[in-house]
Parts: sequence; C-alpha cells; structure tokens
Amino acid sequence: MKEPDFYTTIEKPSSAEFKDRGSKFIAFAFPIETADDFKKELQGLKKEHPKAVHHCFAYRIGTDGNNFRSSDDGEPSGTAGKPILGQIDSKELVNVAIIVVRYWGGTLLGVPGLINAYKVSAAMALQVTPIVQKQVELLYSIEFDYTQMNDVMMILKQFNCNVLAQEMQLFCLIKTGIPKNRLDEVLYRLNDLQNVSVKKTG
Repeated sequence: MKEPDFYTTIEKPSSAEFKDRGSKFIAFAFPIETADDFKKELQGLKKEHPKAVHHCFAYRIGTDGNNFRSSDDGEPSGTAGKPILGQIDSKELVNVAIIVVRYWGGTLLGVPGLINAYKVSAAMALQVTPIVQKQVELLYSIEFDYTQMNDVMMILKQFNCNVLAQEMQLFCLIKTGIPKNRLDEVLYRLNDLQNVSVKKTG
C-alpha cells in the first residue's frame, strides 16, 4: 500500500473536562512527533496532577499505522486506552496523543461508565483544537560550504521544506524535512550544486 503524501493532525494542544458521579476526567490532547515527545508530556502531567488516581492515554505516530500505544493505567482492561485511541482513529488523526487524568469521585462507574467517560472526554478535547492537514516529510541532513548558503536556502524555501536544525559555520549543516511529494525535485536541485552533500536521516 502506498503511503500518503499528506496526513491529518491537530494544530495545537487542548484540554477538556468531563464529570460523572463525582469522578473528574480531564483530557489533554497534543501534537507529537516521537514517543519521546509523548513521554515528556506524560511526565509533566503526572507532576501537575500528582493526586489523580489514573493517567490513561493513547497515541498514534506516523502514517504506516504501526506506531501506536494505549494504556488503561490500572483501570479495568479495555475501558480507557482503547476508547481514547478510538477517538484519535475515528478522526483519522496521526502524530497525536491524548492523556486523560482521572480524579476519583467515590462512586464506581462500572465498565460501560468508564468506557463512556474516557471516550467522551477524549472526543471533547479533540473538538476544541483545530484539525489541520500536513505534508508527509522525509528527514535529510545537508552539509555544504558557507558560500552555498543562499542557494541551499532558496531551494528549501521554494519547495516548502521544514528546517528542523541548523549549524552555521564555515561548513554548514542543516537538518530538514522534505515534503514527500516534492522529494525527487528537491534532491535533483540540491545534488546539482557544487560541494553539497545530502544524506537521508529518517
């Protein structure tokens, strides 16, 4: 199956709160690029909400469909992580994570009540953030002589390449995301320049 040239994700972080019989469910949705991005967000929320009884989550990264995870974090199996992931998938989103923080309210909600609470809170968080379409990018590093700077930057700008990191000295290094659907053109133009080395990094 051919991987798509575009993917759908959320533009910025959001949060929403759902209450049921005294229990409070606070859902946090945010865009991520890697599992490490997610871990930092989870650690931050655990520090912010140390008294919460559960930090349940789901995320999906990349367009190949293989990089996803969900966790019930101590809730009955299948009542939290799967319903959260279901909301991400129902909108066909990638590079998105949702963490739902639960404060215990003293009343057992039962399996149907938990599934509903995690599903609704996740859906509410996704409703309050803009959904955007982005280009699938392939990661490359470009090494070149400082004198080539203008030519290299002009090509990257022309093809809407995303500059992720740069080191500018006499010899320069740029890490960039090149739109998948323009890759051949960009590589052709870059390889046409003198003293420019292009390597795939991801």
